[in-house]
Amino acid sequence: MDRAKFYAVLRERNSGLFGTSLSKSQVAGMENLLNVWERYYSADPLDQLAISLATSYLETAHTMQPIKERGARAYFDKYEPGTRLGKILGNVLRGDGYRFRGEGHVQNTGRGNARKATQRLNDVFRLGLDLESRPEMRGDPFVSAHSLFLGCREGWWTGKAWGDYLDGIDESDAEDLREFINSRHVVNGQDKAALIGGYALAFERALKAAGYRPGKAVPAPSKPTKPSTPPAPASDGWLTWFLDLLKGIF
Repeated sequence: MDRAKFYAVLRERNSGLFGTSLSKSQVAGMENLLNVWERYYSADPLDQLAISLATSYLETAHTMQPIKERGARAYFDKYEPGTRLGKILGNVLRGDGYRFRGEGHVQNTGRGNARKATQRLNDVFRLGLDLESRPEMRGDPFVSAHSLFLGCREGWWTGKAWGDYLDGIDESDAEDLREFINSRHVVNGQDKAALIGGYALAFERALKAAGYRPGKAVPAPSKPTKPSTPPAPASDGWLTWFLDLLKGIF
């Protein structure tokens, strides 16, 4: 894919996304997502990448960087154990509402989702994670990208997956938009569904203009191994550590 062309289309005034400019941080965020996608998920259809980028665009307040859910601490009392949302999210200890507030490209929220992401990312990629004991790792760019792509592919968040709504066929904009709108069920019902559908259509156009084609992804390990205990990282060293670990695996 011609990434320069991809970014050029996104900068066009009529793209409906970034106006006529992209910040270095926005580009760096998309580079991280594209790098992870092209290595591990590129066999998946273009429409799944488009809606994934659109999901990140909405859930990260257009920054394309993993962020924490915003609000005063009291705002997250709605996620506390014993509340309707707290029960759904698997929160069991006082303070879990705030501790497991949404974080990442897809706003991984709640102790239950942290546990699910831990299990699946360790099963598939042998990362040795424990997002329950270290929920801040949900916001690591590498971990967060996998949570977005694998989580939406497998239906972690609502039991629905991209493949339930997206057919991978290049059709009219109207039909693609309909599928993108319906696919919002994968993450958060129909909340802002029409808005995110339009974003996905814009990303789809940029990907097509850049010549994106599905390729051959690096296969996940066929058998998970017992994860090793990760060393205590420097404050900014988690991404480097994960990349070094993966080099040893692949």
